[in-house]
Amino acid sequence: MAEKLTWNGEMEEIEGDEEVEDQLDNWEDWNTDEENSDSDFLCLFCNSKYSSIETLWEHCSSNHHFDFRRIRRTLGLDFYDSLKLINYVRSQVAANICWSCGATCQSNKDLQNHLHEPVNLKDSKLLWEDDKYLRPHMQEDSLLHSFAEDEDDEDVQTTPIDREELMKDIGEVLDLEKICIDDENASNMVPSRPDTVEGVRKEASCATSGFFNVNHTWVNDIEAREDSGLANGKQKIRHLRGSLVNTAAKEIRKVNENYFGSYGSFSIHREMISDKVRMDAYRGAILNNPSLFKRATVLDVGCGTGILSLFAAQAGASRVVAVEASDKMAAVATQIAKDNGLLGGGSASECNNQCTGVINVVHGMIEDLDKSLQIPPHSVDVLLSEWMGYCLLYESMLSSVLYARDHWLKPGGAILPDTATILGAGFGRGGTSIPFWENVYGFDMSCIGGEVFQDAARFPIVDVVDSRDIVTDSVVIQTFDLATMRPEEIDFTTSFGLELKLPDPVMGLKSMTTSCYGVILWFETGFTGRFCKEMPTVLSTSPYMPKTHWSQTIFTFREPIVMATGKHDADGMAAVGTEACPVIRIESRISIVRAAEHRSIDISLETLGISSDGRKRSWPAQVFNL
Repeated sequence: MAEKLTWNGEMEEIEGDEEVEDQLDNWEDWNTDEENSDSDFLCLFCNSKYSSIETLWEHCSSNHHFDFRRIRRTLGLDFYDSLKLINYVRSQVAANICWSCGATCQSNKDLQNHLHEPVNLKDSKLLWEDDKYLRPHMQEDSLLHSFAEDEDDEDVQTTPIDREELMKDIGEVLDLEKICIDDENASNMVPSRPDTVEGVRKEASCATSGFFNVNHTWVNDIEAREDSGLANGKQKIRHLRGSLVNTAAKEIRKVNENYFGSYGSFSIHREMISDKVRMDAYRGAILNNPSLFKRATVLDVGCGTGILSLFAAQAGASRVVAVEASDKMAAVATQIAKDNGLLGGGSASECNNQCTGVINVVHGMIEDLDKSLQIPPHSVDVLLSEWMGYCLLYESMLSSVLYARDHWLKPGGAILPDTATILGAGFGRGGTSIPFWENVYGFDMSCIGGEVFQDAARFPIVDVVDSRDIVTDSVVIQTFDLATMRPEEIDFTTSFGLELKLPDPVMGLKSMTTSCYGVILWFETGFTGRFCKEMPTVLSTSPYMPKTHWSQTIFTFREPIVMATGKHDADGMAAVGTEACPVIRIESRISIVRAAEHRSIDISLETLGISSDGRKRSWPAQVFNL
């Protein structure tokens, strides 16, 4: 259930300024009561009108590749951002410009034919961040004060919003931005002739680190305000901006609380500890490399039950600092270390003067470690963490590991694992749910399979894929060197190619065709000989290896692409990627970036097929959120 947004206090009113009041009236003209508003909602892209918001959004999604709800959900747009988006799109369509890629078309008809799914929503968001899009592009646009009513199915807003009050606040902020100047520059803003303000067009900016950090231009009919009015105006803006910043911070805290709180469930830890591939890799890397851990200071980021810290102590570490953000699991890890005689450095209440071990459990996020425990900078010998999520980067914990590396790891110190690689391959029909629904106790339910397949093209699926359903060669997508990489390198864009694999070498050049239904991704982390000199090891989540709790992450194409090997006579008149003209290679470009929603990731996938006669066909880019 969606939560809603509240403000932390009442806004002051700007006193003694009829001009500002007049401008606020412009906002109130369209922010009328519902009973007086127009019930027809005009499409953002064409002249179609609809009586309900839901029908309008369905039309925009199916006819114009504009899925408003998904965009809001993917980017985590709040009320203000959504308002800007609507006004931005209307302004672009009026100029026959594509809202997502910026291409200019000759006519609205050409624009309708051009519209496509956005390639990178994160980049597109930058286009409508300007506060000018808070003002309505179309007068009496009933959509602007009604779209928020259609939020029951979304988790975008988090606290109740009085839209009329918000509209008033928006107007005040925009008008106040115009008249807000730094005290030290106030004299420069006063015209040289006191009897006129004509020609005054100087820029001013309000000092802030908030959401509206934008320069604004003075216009001819705006007079310089008295100091008292300016002070009140700036105070009001700071208050509103502070409210917005506080709201964003609260949202991040809420996500973190939910995230770390979920790890308070013992079932999750049982699943991870029962993952033999995972445990064998970490236990082997720690216990089979005694020269690395003997008398070492170890930092365990996100210790959970403390199992890796226990291994480190067992391997001969002189001190292990185990950091855990879940309050429940920090207490559990402390008790486990104590029960095994390995707890040390705790409080008197925890130890009862019986702590002689080496493990010190700290409750909190690694970024706040200094608040709980003083560790000299760059004094840790080994940084240990099991940070990987689905598709490697889900949960966005890698940035915390790199933070710990940069603050506490010695120069040349070990980070385990020290490498990470994302790999991928194309999968066939068996990797979808279609075969399951074709025969359910002898009944044909394939109509369900088709719908499920279409849904899968919108959302990634985490599941185990049988290696027999892999139809292409495996390729390396991206590699990370955790010892040297920069935090900003977590987000990346890269290209790769897929070619159909030969199931049997004796087939030689004999042509074979099959359909590729999408791409699966998995990862491997390496405990390499750089640090694990006695016995390096690899943790792999490959479909060709024993399964892990990470499974694989499945990204389904909107339609299967027929591929061929060997010589194949392509029909020059047929569409590339069909039975009559299969492709011999699929070229893809993928972007994986941290999403606006904290701890989520956005994945965009662009696909191009090349046939044996050299023809190419590209499919609309797909955007997934994990």
